[in-house]
Amino acid sequence: MTNKPTNHSKKNKPFPHSRSNPKHSDASAKNRQQPAVAKRDSAEEVQTGDRIVVTIKRLGINGEGVGYYRRKAVFIKGALPDEVVKAVVVRVEAKYILADLTKIEKRSPQRAEPPCPVFGICGGCQIQHLSYEGQLAAKVEIVREAFSRYADLGQIKFKPILGMDHPWDYRNKAQLQLGMQQEGMIAGLYAADSHRLIDITGCPIQHPKINEAVDQTRKVLERLNIPVYQEKGNQGLVRTIVARWGFQSGQLQITLITASDKLPQRERVVSELRQALPEITSIAMNVNPKNTSLVFGHKTVILWGEDSIEESLGDLEFTLSPRAFFQLNPLQTVKLYESVRSAAGLTGRETVVDAYCGTGTIGLWLAPYAHAVRGIESIPEAVADARSNAERNGRSNISFHEGLAEELLPRWVKSGFRPDVIIADPPRTGLDSRFLEAVLRTKPKRFVYVSCNPSTLAKDCKGLTDGGYQLEWVQPVDMFPQTSHVECCVLLKLRGQ
Repeated sequence: MTNKPTNHSKKNKPFPHSRSNPKHSDASAKNRQQPAVAKRDSAEEVQTGDRIVVTIKRLGINGEGVGYYRRKAVFIKGALPDEVVKAVVVRVEAKYILADLTKIEKRSPQRAEPPCPVFGICGGCQIQHLSYEGQLAAKVEIVREAFSRYADLGQIKFKPILGMDHPWDYRNKAQLQLGMQQEGMIAGLYAADSHRLIDITGCPIQHPKINEAVDQTRKVLERLNIPVYQEKGNQGLVRTIVARWGFQSGQLQITLITASDKLPQRERVVSELRQALPEITSIAMNVNPKNTSLVFGHKTVILWGEDSIEESLGDLEFTLSPRAFFQLNPLQTVKLYESVRSAAGLTGRETVVDAYCGTGTIGLWLAPYAHAVRGIESIPEAVADARSNAERNGRSNISFHEGLAEELLPRWVKSGFRPDVIIADPPRTGLDSRFLEAVLRTKPKRFVYVSCNPSTLAKDCKGLTDGGYQLEWVQPVDMFPQTSHVECCVLLKLRGQ
């Protein structure tokens, strides 16, 4: 337990109860608490070290339990909806309280035993302790809460969340840091808010081929005494192992992120990797000499095999170089893109703008059903990949344009181009305000919003509805089971159309 009180012992300072749970506030309990809580009725007087009892109402966006105490929201990591928990206050802010869970007084029937031995330590997953049924329900409530808090749009139609039949083994790519510990070389993730590396061998949300590839690569590097990079002193060589598995192609790509382009025993490294991993198609080295949080550097060298692997989504085929972006959960990506297609309502006559298009996957998915599609992306490498993907798949009615959506869209409209449908899949920060203004001036009949952040989604939808659009429905999609993340596809129609 952290931040224990220094002026009161546990014996002399009982747990006051949350007001959100009236059945705990009987007269005898109140009398027992009077000496400890006298003159502590206002929320402002809650202090670090206080012991409280809270009824958990929902999950927060980071997977923590959220309840209320003295009119303040309380965030408690590890607590679940419908649980009554004891906790110790570790931080008090103007509008919320952070507390550490100490005891579960009433256990949720949805609480589950996490299968991962480092759950709660590595930081990769947040809700393995919740049944999958409970996870799906909690994610819908996260979205509902965001719209209730930020949009105030009244009754909203929520379609049933699209989950997975098998919510494990779904990630097709891993980027794991290397480090040395007493037991030898490990590959893993840094614990939350720290620089402590946690070994995640056998991670249950990674595809088994990914786990095998990382582990075998680590063993080869350790056996050949290839030095691991250490930030302190700027010494060593290999920083990160990146493994990508083609679900459809069955091809494996291994990329070593290194601090320099001098790889000792290069031929032996290649030979032993090929022997340990028969499915391997491509072995690459990406050089990142800078002391930075970015994984990839600008220079990539192919050590052996192809310069890319093949993968597909539905009937779309993609060539994936070591640095190319691709969705991490292909099975759920198909469900998401089909939701986008449904929202777009295409008949073959419409012109479509795919804003924030990345490597063009959504636009390419829609192209066979539209008259023409224009993608907009600000990152030059992504635009190049998108054009290559279009050529590879014979999508001749789609074009990709480098630039900012908030600048290109008004320019196109001024020249006479008016899209029937606009698709937007922005970063977590949401739509740029200038792009939002451009959409409201352009007035497409349909606006389809794909978002990984319910808060910014709700705020932007409020702006669109204030500007003449009607929110038709929200489709949550569980792209990342066992985590608190939830993706949404939202359809907005121009009023009067």
